[in-house]
Amino acid sequence: MIISDDADFSREVTSRWQTERSVPPFTLMSGDLCHGFDAGAFELAIVGAIAPRAITPLLKALEATGKPVVFVCNDVQTAQVVRDTQPRVLLLRQHEGWLDALVLLSTEALRRTEAVARAIKTEHARAALERQATLGRYMLEMRHSLNNALTSVLGNSELLLIEPGSLSANARSQIDTIRNMALRMHEILQRFSSLEKELSFVERQAEKENNTKSRVASVGL
Repeated sequence: MIISDDADFSREVTSRWQTERSVPPFTLMSGDLCHGFDAGAFELAIVGAIAPRAITPLLKALEATGKPVVFVCNDVQTAQVVRDTQPRVLLLRQHEGWLDALVLLSTEALRRTEAVARAIKTEHARAALERQATLGRYMLEMRHSLNNALTSVLGNSELLLIEPGSLSANARSQIDTIRNMALRMHEILQRFSSLEKELSFVERQAEKENNTKSRVASVGL
C-alpha cells in the first residue's frame, strides 16, 4: 500500500517496482483519506509526500496494525521527529538512488514479516505437538494400571456369565456388553504398547543412521 498526497511519488514508486521480477499488487491512498486500517488488507505500507500535520497520526494508525511501515522523506527535521516518536517505522531519506533503496528495504521487510509469521506458526505447531506428546506419555504410563483394572472387570464379568440361571437375560446381556467393551479397551492398550515398540525401533534406526553419517563425515575429513 502506498500512501501519498503526491501522485508523482506514487507513480515513481510503482514504476520502479515494475522493473522487478516480482511485482506486488498496489493500493494507492492519499493521506487525508486514511482514518482506519484493516491489517489484513495490506502487507506493507509505504508513506511519502504527506502533509506535515498528517504524518504523526497516520504513522501511529499504521503502526497499530503491526505491519511494516516505510516512511520516505527529504526533510532532516521531519526524519528526526519520526525517528524519535515512531521507532518501529523504517525511515528512508530521499537521496540519489532512493527508489532502489526503497525496493530493497521493502522487500527485506516483507521477508522478515513472512519469517516471523512462519516462526509463530511453527511455535504453535510445536506447542500442540508437546501437548499431544504429554498426553501420549501419560497414557503409556497409565496403561499398566488400566490393564489391571480391565483384568478385574473381565474376570468378574466372566465369572458372572459362567453361572447359569443366576442372572436374568437382561442382566446377562448387560454384563456381556461390559465384557466386550473391556476386551476392546484391552486391545487398544495393546496397540499402544505396539506403537511404543515401533517408535523406539524407529528412534534407534535413526540414531544408527546419524552415527554412521557422522563416522563417514569424520573419515572424509
